[in-house]
Amino acid sequence: MTRLGRISYVNMAPVFYGLEADVEEIEGVPTELSRMLLAGDLDIAPIPSIEYARNADRFRILPRLCVSSEGAIDSIQLVTRIPFGQIRSVAVTPESATSVVLVRILLPKAEIVPLGMEADATLLIGDAALRSAFEDPTPHFDLGRLWLERTGLPMVFAVWAAPEPVVDGLIELEHSLVASVRLARSEPERLAAKASETYGYPAGFLARYFEKLRYSFGPRERAGLYTFLEMARDVGELDHVPELRFVREEVPA
Repeated sequence: MTRLGRISYVNMAPVFYGLEADVEEIEGVPTELSRMLLAGDLDIAPIPSIEYARNADRFRILPRLCVSSEGAIDSIQLVTRIPFGQIRSVAVTPESATSVVLVRILLPKAEIVPLGMEADATLLIGDAALRSAFEDPTPHFDLGRLWLERTGLPMVFAVWAAPEPVVDGLIELEHSLVASVRLARSEPERLAAKASETYGYPAGFLARYFEKLRYSFGPRERAGLYTFLEMARDVGELDHVPELRFVREEVPA
């Protein structure tokens, strides 16, 4: 049975909404899933796009799936009362490497400190960011929106990666994941109601959130990912920009 990692945030609800596949689901935050993949404890998982790039010689990625946004994403927020251009320090979550690198790109002069330390701004991701945007009146800067304003491209936060040698059946699993997303898109009210029961947010709030998430890994997303990786290299967060190496079906002999 394929060991499939699942990010433990509400953003995975559409991907697993109608999934019909013989898999063992293993939950964790993005950085945990990356560590589990590298340790050989998972067969495939969505991981931070920067973590794929840092370990591209060990991974293959699914060609049709990612987690991205073209503009605001709601679940990646910089919370601060200070004007954006005046931020000099950011306390960051340990849960997502991509978002931390994105902060370095957008605020190259800011000091990065661990979450919990005093700082001008706090980086929140996933459900913590959604809760904060929903409950906290402090100004929030959405990193997806800031990235689009900077580059005009989608921001790819995660890709589905598999360690080499890849297990059999990953392309079939990708078909099932894509089909689940399509079913979720065709039943938005039911998706929102089901996710509301599981995660506790109002259904209307979740419906608006799901509209902002993108899962297709098309040409614009790939251009956005390469741009992000080039900028990550330029701020010293990546040694070099790797090629995107995809999972391919083996041709029978």
